[in-house]
Amino acid sequence: MTELFRLDGRGAVVSGSTRGLGRAFALAEAGADIVIVGRDPVAAANVAAEVEALGGRALVTLGDVTERPDVERVLRSEVENFGGVDILVNNEGTCIHKPALGVTDEQWREAFAVNVDGVWLCSQVMGGHRVARGCGVIVNVGSMSAQIVNRPQWQPADNASKAAVHHLTRSLAAERAPPGVLVNALAPGHMRTEMSPVDEPGNRRFWIEDAPQQRVGEPYELGPAIVFLASDASSFMTGSVLTVDGGYTVF
Repeated sequence: MTELFRLDGRGAVVSGSTRGLGRAFALAEAGADIVIVGRDPVAAANVAAEVEALGGRALVTLGDVTERPDVERVLRSEVENFGGVDILVNNEGTCIHKPALGVTDEQWREAFAVNVDGVWLCSQVMGGHRVARGCGVIVNVGSMSAQIVNRPQWQPADNASKAAVHHLTRSLAAERAPPGVLVNALAPGHMRTEMSPVDEPGNRRFWIEDAPQQRVGEPYELGPAIVFLASDASSFMTGSVLTVDGGYTVF
């Protein structure tokens, strides 16, 4: 059974992989070759070194996933170096911690550009490559915020954009199942990353004490879930949202 979780010989594009959750995703440990996509060359080089230390091949392709020419360049680079894109992990994301009346037009558009448009462009450009090949996997990183209203901070732009990611996942899954492409989403809960102020005292009451496990998650704890969704272990699963939140959304 463990062989079903192996990704040997498969190429994976991971957007937003220079920091946070993307940096911790464990596809390289399962044998995949990784295309590191981000905008920070130093951080990307560090992640590439980590992948190679695990015995995998790493390819750095800098770019902005909200720009179609950049996404097309990522695809060309992956095909030229690894022969094809087997796995796409759409992990780019941003969060605006502001109540509705405090969100500017620019911030609203930024939330949707990064959280939704980036997923759309990558899924369209690289997803088309998968449809042509008749196989492949897309994993969109959403959030438990797609189904709850977070406290104590208000973040309507983030919540709405992540809900869009989840429903886009279902829509793409329905279209792409016949040609053999699986599309699922991962919905993390509160995780300890640079973007998430998990240690602020005002958040503890709601982020930690309200959670059944009484803690936040660590990025490495999402790695096995990503491997599952990217591997043959999830071959009869598409259009699903896998929630990994320490039980936060059960209440």
